[in-house]
Amino acid sequence: MRLPAAAAAPLLLIASAIPSHAQPQFRPSGGPPADNLTVETVASGLAYPWAIAFLPDGRMLVTERAGRLRLMAKGGTLSPPIAGLPEVFARGQGGLHDVIVDRDFSKNGTIYFCFAMPVSGGGQTALARARLHDGNPPRLEGVKVIFQQDGPPSSGNHFGCRIVQARDGNLFLTTGDHFRYRDDAQNLGNHLGKVIRVTTDGGVPQDNPFVKRAGAKPEIWSYGHRNMQGAALDPQSGKLWTHEHGARGGDEINIAEAGKNYGWPVITWGIDYSGAKIGVGTHQAGMEQPVKYWVPSIAPSGMAFYTGDLFPKWRGNLFVGALAGQMLVRLDVDGEKVGAEERLLQNLRERIRDVRQGPDGALYLATDNSNGRILRVSPGK
Repeated sequence: MRLPAAAAAPLLLIASAIPSHAQPQFRPSGGPPADNLTVETVASGLAYPWAIAFLPDGRMLVTERAGRLRLMAKGGTLSPPIAGLPEVFARGQGGLHDVIVDRDFSKNGTIYFCFAMPVSGGGQTALARARLHDGNPPRLEGVKVIFQQDGPPSSGNHFGCRIVQARDGNLFLTTGDHFRYRDDAQNLGNHLGKVIRVTTDGGVPQDNPFVKRAGAKPEIWSYGHRNMQGAALDPQSGKLWTHEHGARGGDEINIAEAGKNYGWPVITWGIDYSGAKIGVGTHQAGMEQPVKYWVPSIAPSGMAFYTGDLFPKWRGNLFVGALAGQMLVRLDVDGEKVGAEERLLQNLRERIRDVRQGPDGALYLATDNSNGRILRVSPGK
């Protein structure tokens, strides 16, 4: 891989282990020594990159929050912004967010992307599909919004906006509570603070849990979420794992199952920004507990299960980026239980927005700043 001159010398970084409140402490479980990871800059000069998606040939789609989609060659060269995107509400946390490639991309050329759609009074989370025309320059064709969030708009906060394609082909989409409307995470009459499940053309799968409930939105899969910026399928079970931001503490990882209530804002392990108590505490009958939580907050974003060969002893581990925590978190996973935590790349001092496994088995990260980078993490040389 050809790297920019400024990144010719890889960085060797040391990880440290700091246990989160009431969570299992770090236990080494194999893998490369923490001080023997190579981090290479594959591309730079991106304005707040939000998501990475690999094409079958190893090239990469990258979103920038302001509303730009780029195609990155294997050597790191970035295309001009790809034409054809709809208008984006790029204010505050809003903008162009996640992008994924359809499992049959080699046949249909289809991608899906999530963005904050401008509406009267602010923005709402929307999901679109398009065909990527791989020309020079590349462009999008047949763009269609297949889902638009219903509920009060956001002035610029808590859009969620991660996409996962399930094994059955249907799409999961995470949404946020728009910050000002946190009680709506418990309201089945709108899409705020929910996991959404739709078909690839935006239809409602008839086995969704609330299809037959009067007054409930049929697209809802689970509810009681705050602001989910990470989602991934468990490679063993095929279940959807999500993570969400808490307020002051209380970031959560959940296994999002059909029809279940994950508690926000009735229960949480965090407190409000003012220091006030939120809801009734940490437990309530009929509401799910997270499989992992962080106090204080690390501000998680991006999440991937590792299934590659480059780090064989990390196979099955879960990796989570951290914005406020400025690190990459590795978690041991045993079935549906999260065990030891290792905190990597803290010396990098970068806000990690997205985490993906590349086709070469390396981990790829997007850094969240005005001169954002795509990083490749591999065993030390």
